[in-house]
Amino acid sequence: MTSIASVTLEVADPAAADRFYSAAFGSGDRLRLRASEAPTSGFRGFTLSLVVPQPADVDAFFEAAVRAGATPLKPAARSLWGYGGVVQAPDGTIWQLASSSKKNSGPATGQVDDFVLLLGVEDVKASKQFYVDHGLAVGKSFGSKYVEFAAEGPVKLALYKRRGLAKVAGVSPDGTGSHRLTITADAGPFTDPDGFAWTTASESAAV
Repeated sequence: MTSIASVTLEVADPAAADRFYSAAFGSGDRLRLRASEAPTSGFRGFTLSLVVPQPADVDAFFEAAVRAGATPLKPAARSLWGYGGVVQAPDGTIWQLASSSKKNSGPATGQVDDFVLLLGVEDVKASKQFYVDHGLAVGKSFGSKYVEFAAEGPVKLALYKRRGLAKVAGVSPDGTGSHRLTITADAGPFTDPDGFAWTTASESAAV
């Protein structure tokens, strides 16, 4: 089964981004940073999600991110599926902070249950088949709207309609230029139909 080891965000100032992520999320080896001046504007077509045990953890990460310089896009609130909020990091990356629980069982723990990369794609069915052909196994699938892949690695992958993902994130779906993202996994290297680049761990280390 394909395992995603990490995602690399391409940022204008890696030192500043590292300070932000250390203060906000402390996301460890799952998140890497690389300098880039590649042109990009608007929605980059993906979000990263921290799935946590309870609302108190959502609030703690949300508040830490804002203190560190993030811009709130959607305040943390209850919804049909649980509790969550959305922030945008100073480097432009959009983060969803979410819990399937609507009630707290205690104080915030700082625990992250899942680190999820959601790719916004034009054709979910076509992208799903592309990834299946590249060795990923489907975990959950909801027709042409959403696909979640089964993975044993530290990063989970899901596909969502680009316009729908932008709506969830609270931003316009319009965007041009670089995704400013590279995915490191044992399935690479390749580029998917929406321009998302995958690489192997050895190639990533050589960059």
